[in-house]
Order: sequence, then C-alpha cells, then structure tokens
Amino acid sequence: MNETLDVLIAGAGPTGTTLAIDLVRRGLAVRVIDKAPHSFEGSRAKGIQPRTLEVFDDLGVLDDVLAGSSDYPRLGIHLGPVTLPWRMFRNRERSTAIPYPNTRLMPQYHTDSVLHDRLDQLGGRVEYGRELVGFDQDGATVTATVTGDDGPERITARYLVGAEGGASAVRKHLGLGFLGETHDQDRMLIVDAVTTGLSRTRWHVWPGVRGRFVGACPLPHTDLFQWMIRLSPDEEPPDGEEAITRRIRAHTRNRRLAVRDIRWRSVFRPNIRLAESYRRGRVFLAGDAAHVHTPAGAQGLNTGIQDAYNLGWKLGQVLAGADARLLDSYEAERLPIAAGVLGLSTKKYEGLAKLDPSSLRRGQDEQQLTLTYHGGPLAPGDGDRTSTLEVGDRAPDAELPGSRLFDVYRGPHFTLVASGPKAAAASAELDWPAAGAPLRRITVDARPGFRSSYGVEGDTLLLVRPDGYLGHVATHDFLESTRAAVRTMTPGVAG
Repeated sequence: MNETLDVLIAGAGPTGTTLAIDLVRRGLAVRVIDKAPHSFEGSRAKGIQPRTLEVFDDLGVLDDVLAGSSDYPRLGIHLGPVTLPWRMFRNRERSTAIPYPNTRLMPQYHTDSVLHDRLDQLGGRVEYGRELVGFDQDGATVTATVTGDDGPERITARYLVGAEGGASAVRKHLGLGFLGETHDQDRMLIVDAVTTGLSRTRWHVWPGVRGRFVGACPLPHTDLFQWMIRLSPDEEPPDGEEAITRRIRAHTRNRRLAVRDIRWRSVFRPNIRLAESYRRGRVFLAGDAAHVHTPAGAQGLNTGIQDAYNLGWKLGQVLAGADARLLDSYEAERLPIAAGVLGLSTKKYEGLAKLDPSSLRRGQDEQQLTLTYHGGPLAPGDGDRTSTLEVGDRAPDAELPGSRLFDVYRGPHFTLVASGPKAAAASAELDWPAAGAPLRRITVDARPGFRSSYGVEGDTLLLVRPDGYLGHVATHDFLESTRAAVRTMTPGVAG
C-alpha cells in the first residue's frame, strides 16, 4: 500500500514551489506534480515586490534572486519623434524597517529556476509530465488520480493544494465558482526575443489609438526583450520573426526594429476572477487557481507566493496536532487581500487604455508591505497594540547588535520578542509545545531603531508568526494573554 503523504501539490510554478519549500523545510512529506513536460520557459510575470523579497530572504533564495534581477528601468514613452522619460518607480533607500524597498525585475522562468533549485537542495523535486485528473476525499485523506507516461497512479495525502493556474483542474473538480470576467476581445501578444535597433536602458512604450500600444522591456542579464503588443479585437496574432517584426514596425514607425531568436510566445487575455472559496474540506486553492489578475502592477505572482507563505505554516501546525480550525484562517486572511489586489491591478490596466499617467506609476500599494490581517480570526481588533503596529501587521526589520531581527525570524519557527524586564520575565516563563514549529526567544533593548520600527514605548511582548506577521502584542497581562494567543496556533501548551 502506498504511503500517505502529508501534502500533494498540483502545480510547480512560483506558488506551488514556494509552498513545497516551506513544507519540506518543516520535515513534511510532500510531492509536487505538474502536467507540463518541463519547467516554464517564458518571462510572463516579471515583477518581484519588496514583501516577496522578504519571503525569499526567509526561504533562502534571496541572494540568487537579487543576482538574477535588476531594478526596473525608466520608461521611454515614444510620442512620434519625441521620447518622454518616465519613472515607474521611485527608488527608495533601504531603511531599518524595510531592507528591500524596491521592486525587482526578473523573468518568471528565472524565478521558477531559483525556487526549483532551492527545493532540490532541501531534498524535494518537481515531477513533470504528471497530470491530476481527479480526486476523492474523506475526513482523513485525499486520494488523487494522476496520469503520466507510466500510466495512472493513485496518490493519497492528508491535504491537496491546487496551485496549477487559472485553468485549475483542482478548482473545477471541486465545483467552485470562479467569479468575474474574461475579456476575450482584449488580447495581448507577449514575445520574448532578441531585438535589434533598441536601447536596453529603457522600458519602451509606444501608445496608440483606442488603447492599443506596443511595449518592449529589457530582461536583465539576457539579450532578450519582452514585447507586449495589444491586439485589435479582430486581429490575427502575428507568428514568426518576420510577421512580428512587421507588426512592431507598423505601430512604432521605426524601420530599424527587428526581432529574432524568439524564445517564447503567448497570447494573453485579461482575466479578472476570484474563486468563491479557497477551501473545501482537505483541498485548498492558491495563486492563480484562486485569483487571476491583469498584468498591470505586478501583483499576480506576488499574491500567489504570499498565499503559499500563509498556508504553509498553518498546514505544518495542524499536521503536528494544532486545532484544524487554524486552517480556516487561510481563506479568511487571504481572500480579502486578493479581492483588493484585483481591484488595484484592474484599475491600473484600464488606465493604460486611457493613457492615464497614474496607471504607469507604482508605489506602496503594489509593494504589499502594508497588507494586514488585522481584524481576522488570528488578529482580533480588541487586543493590545504599539503606537505603530497591531496584531496582524507585518513585523518590520530592526537592527540588533551585530545582526538584525530578520536574521532571527529566518526559518520555520515562531519568534517571541521581549522588550523590558516584565516582558522578558513572561517570555522566560512561557511554555512551548514540543510538536510543531519551535519557538525562538529574543530580548531586545529599547534601542532607537527597534523603537521606531515597532512603536514600542514600554514593556512589550511580541509573538511573530512563522510568516512574519504579528500573532500577538502584549503591553500588560503578558503571560496569560500570550498563552491564549499561542493556543490558537499550536498543538497545545502546558501550563
């Protein structure tokens, strides 16, 4: 009889692989399957937001991501003979609280590669050419039917996660509605190709009438551009180097431009959809399987990675014996975030058609650093807070003697941060279960960087969740209030 897995993941894109990395580093038995014959080869989702960089820091891939990416180039908006320079992002200096303040540019195939390499290092692997075609679940397990070159296989797991994109077979098998719309007449041709006659110092944009435009973004550390050609409703997408070159020249009026060595080509239709639920029983949805966005604002890939980061530690805790109701908080925390992001990316995309300058700007909303779970099931609104933070907020970085808080947070554990003698005493007295994610304790003196990042004004005890959000804040009743919060997220605490 086949061994029962902890988690089966369908889909090996950034969302599924992030989840796999987080689960494998917790010592769980995981399989990742993908129906594609090999890893994704296109540049598609290429913006990596600051909050995602923090996730990558925790997962051990940040150095590779920074080495393989670049800051976003300035736009060059071509208006006839005039080229207008335009800065999409205002580059910010790193601060004590935000060590990675700027969005990075990296083609999706490279993001996938970095994540797959990390999964391999941890002893996991992606099984390509294996398609999930159905599943059944009961109160204890999910049994999936998977097909491949060697025939069908039945895989039994305690949980199944569908992270296989907007056409998710898992979501369809669950019968969950995918609410929203698809603009079939609004299509964009995306092409990765070597290009002659174009400077690599700009992200070039040629606006056109009725919202048509052509854009070319240089992909870092390659000789490629990602071309974006918004098609007319009845236009047949050009195929091949000569046809695509003719289409680009017809729009730009620049006879020097030419594409060659096409590496990837796809026709994109804007989908704006949100699953009616992220969970049914022991089956979950994450990433594009749960929500699909327009490409504006670089939100889809990043939101999916945050889904995985939110779900991973909760699955680990419940598998270790925590109350299964902890898993209800996944949808409660993540679905409202996706709904807000859908509205943001849709507004940006619609602004492109109107040549609205604000649609070209990117700022704090897109960077996902201010997203909060406050008011959700793990962050009730009636608890203690600091002058700047409340339960459910992102835990910022802060400098420590010889290190920083993010160094302490890195890893699949909770962290208890005590400031002041009363908080330190409560921290030392708090019992922690042997099962599930461990606890790391640290006492921080009231140095200016920590005070300003965390708004701490007196004795304060902070419980930081494994995904870097505040799970509890205590400014009085330190021990009992923290124990109560811990019980909602762990297998059980003595005392």
